Amino acid sequence: MSLENRYSRLTTHDSQTMLLNKSEYLFNKAQKFIPGGVNSPARAFKSVGGVPVFFKKAKGSVITDEDGNEFIDYVGSWGPMILGHAFPPVVKAVQDASFNSTSFGAPTELEIEMAELVQQMVPNVERVRMVNSGTEACMSAVRVARGYTGKEKIIKFEGNYHGHGDAFLIKAGSGALTLGKPSSPGVTKGTAKDTLNADYNDLPSVEKLLKKNKGNVAAIILEPVAGNMGCIPPEPGFLEGLRKLCDEHETVLIFDEVMTGFRLARGGAQERFNIWADLVTFGKIIGGGLPVGAFGGKKEIMDVVAPVGPVYQAGTLSGNPLAMSAGLAQLGALEKYPEIYVDLEEKTEYLKKNLTNVLNKHELDYHMNQVGSMISLFFTKEKVRDFKGANSTDQQFFKQFFHEMLKRGIYLPPSPFESWFLANTLTYEMLDKTIAAADESIGVVKSAS
Repeated sequence: MSLENRYSRLTTHDSQTMLLNKSEYLFNKAQKFIPGGVNSPARAFKSVGGVPVFFKKAKGSVITDEDGNEFIDYVGSWGPMILGHAFPPVVKAVQDASFNSTSFGAPTELEIEMAELVQQMVPNVERVRMVNSGTEACMSAVRVARGYTGKEKIIKFEGNYHGHGDAFLIKAGSGALTLGKPSSPGVTKGTAKDTLNADYNDLPSVEKLLKKNKGNVAAIILEPVAGNMGCIPPEPGFLEGLRKLCDEHETVLIFDEVMTGFRLARGGAQERFNIWADLVTFGKIIGGGLPVGAFGGKKEIMDVVAPVGPVYQAGTLSGNPLAMSAGLAQLGALEKYPEIYVDLEEKTEYLKKNLTNVLNKHELDYHMNQVGSMISLFFTKEKVRDFKGANSTDQQFFKQFFHEMLKRGIYLPPSPFESWFLANTLTYEMLDKTIAAADESIGVVKSAS
């Protein structure tokens, strides 16, 4: 079935016949049972319009929707599919583990093996606690920082997203930004009062907050490479400056590496930039795509976590054997074959170079950011280095571009405020198809405007 003609006839229970594809049919049905028809707002296509695509299966860098249409994937489940969908060792590890039980609610040797492997790959993580999502990891890390320091306030950065914990929904990125609501009802005034917002890549804004709240800032948390307002790298000296400020003010530096961990390098953004945080959070990739998260760091900080210390954190399904088995298979492959990172970066640079040629050919205003295998295209004249720059992108142009790319079998993140993620299963033939699709799509959008 052609993507230009993706419709089939379906008959409803009341015998009315409607012209729908399966994604439309399923989305209509889902809205009767699920708020907005989706279980996470970024999936709702609010930023790009239209009906979200419902997927059925995937292999490598090709995902297939419910109608059988195939797409080259640049979402990768928002990052974890660095080795491609249905990576055989991960699939086998999950299958094998499931025969022993899907959950125990009790300790397993797998948890020890995972913690040991994480410490081996990220040496400043002396202790690690497994949780069930990146959100949970970030919430827990902030609580630990507060318990360790005895201070109450935290500093985060406008446009950075650390999950849907109350403290993180003050001027957040990702889905909150996509929906145009960077703050959320339901967040109390007290929580908002304890959350201080700085500007990304702006050290003076951080210094100002630390001085104004001297002696009461428990932690600074950030994405070392922003991925939730599009890919935005730290400018030279920014991470180094934060490390110095945290040391001076006895404040815990937390790197949210839910996206960048084990993707930008074996040791994540910390290794790539040679800046080491006090606490670091992980998610997505450490479970091979299964629901999982982790937070860890220096022994003296992590030893305030129960049952060793007084800061309570718990989870019945933490260290789930399926997630641990999948994570061991995936991280084990990344540990064994570090050349994967070189291959990924070369492919991403190839994509960037050729997309640049296309954009220049069409004489468009644009800015492109790339770090390792993360890349974002912004339709703007501005250099995108912070929330303000990201928000200057031409959202209407992106919306049209997204749907033209979708028609040509390219699945991009359905928001201008999300990073694209490449997998090592992307071939140069797929990259060339993507570049050709971009050329055609931009031509169509320009001619229509």
